[in-house]
Amino acid sequence: MKPFEIAEKIYDVGVTDWNIRDFHGYSTELGTSYNAFLIIDEKIVLIDSVKKDFSDELIQNISTIVDPKKIDMVISNHTEMDHSGSLPRIMHRIGEDKPVYCSSMGVKNLSRHFAQKFNYQSIKSGETLSIGKRSFTFLETKMLHWPDSMFTYLNEDKILFSSDAFGQHYAGCEEFDDEADEHLIMLHAKKYFANILLLYAPLILNLVEKVMEMGLEFKMICPDHGILWRKNPNKIIEAYVKWSKQEPDKKAVVIYDTMWHSTQLMAEAIAEGIHSQGVFVKPMKLREFHRSDIMTEVLESRAVVVGSPTLNNGLFPTLADFLTYMKGLRPKNKLGAAFGSYGWSGEAVGLLQKHLEEMQFEIIEPSMKFQYVPDSKGLEACREMGRKIGRAVADR
Repeated sequence: MKPFEIAEKIYDVGVTDWNIRDFHGYSTELGTSYNAFLIIDEKIVLIDSVKKDFSDELIQNISTIVDPKKIDMVISNHTEMDHSGSLPRIMHRIGEDKPVYCSSMGVKNLSRHFAQKFNYQSIKSGETLSIGKRSFTFLETKMLHWPDSMFTYLNEDKILFSSDAFGQHYAGCEEFDDEADEHLIMLHAKKYFANILLLYAPLILNLVEKVMEMGLEFKMICPDHGILWRKNPNKIIEAYVKWSKQEPDKKAVVIYDTMWHSTQLMAEAIAEGIHSQGVFVKPMKLREFHRSDIMTEVLESRAVVVGSPTLNNGLFPTLADFLTYMKGLRPKNKLGAAFGSYGWSGEAVGLLQKHLEEMQFEIIEPSMKFQYVPDSKGLEACREMGRKIGRAVADR
């Protein structure tokens, strides 16, 4: 990524990671970017840095605009290593005595990440910092999605530097939302929310309320991943409110894996029954869809139907993996149902239902299981199970 001016004397000097395909268990099939921002005023400020591997590129980008030694301070909105990994290189280049502004938890985290002891300056919500004609206001956003996270708001330009909030894992030549495919960008923003921020949905609603109370206006929202929002920044805020409320659409997702196609036959029959009730349904086989793409569908689905064959008296491994992943994200307001096939013991379906109950899903009874291959009568029972699920979704 070449540096570009997003407003007068404000630059994105970040980098594009075209080749990353996995981000701690999240599929990034379109890559990602690590955005960092340079503001030129009476004092020169760098907001966030980039992943360690891209340190040289960040320094080169800054150098096309200003000698890095002229940077007066760094603001660290978030200490996760994809945004702070190059901090030691930056500080060595600009001067290790220059201040690094971050939250109190940011001071602790950065001190533990790096052996070097930089000039960390702790700031709190509501504090301001003047850099000449411009000034920043800071807003702590604890657990969105780390304890150290915060926003930096540039008052005069009405620009929010939002760290990991409102971003997408997306690498492209587009710089702003009005240059990109809106549907594609919103899909990846939803995927980011579903897999990174869903756990913290109640905190996001509280944060939006705080921002409203502060009366902040946004001409632009600049996250640390993906494109920047300038056409209609409120669009992504409104989407975050909707996703945070976890008020599902009239949709269902059937998540399963199969050994010899018996569980797959059941999944397809259940999906057929759900669809017959006018409910959108998507069957998703776990070895064909990545867990993070499935969670994106779960986010807005009312019903989550899971199916597994029994293997070694337990769940098929892909189901165990996915249920652990989904449980950690704590989706709310879901209907749940379980099904599966087995050879001789058949424990998987009961284990599936137990997981759904632990997640406080409203269970649609009865569960469904068949030994070996379901016959035509068994498949009709699966369709009826699907019809029951579809009616329950349609009635909500």
